[in-house]
Amino acid sequence: MYVTGNPKTKKALREALQRGETLTIFAPGLGTPKENGVENVEGPHYPEPHRWYARVQMVDGKIARVVS
Repeated sequence: MYVTGNPKTKKALREALQRGETLTIFAPGLGTPKENGVENVEGPHYPEPHRWYARVQMVDGKIARVVS
């Protein structure tokens, strides 16, 4: 699963959420992400190598917070 906006680090993901940005997740060709619950995400997007992984809490299809 990837995050919209393509944050380059987990810290950048947290900072975007603190600024109030609306972030969602997507899985190109791999199914549908959960609307509510915990999902695993990674970044940055392909073709760059993945440098970070995180678990995020989803609420109504949007990332509410970074769990770990």
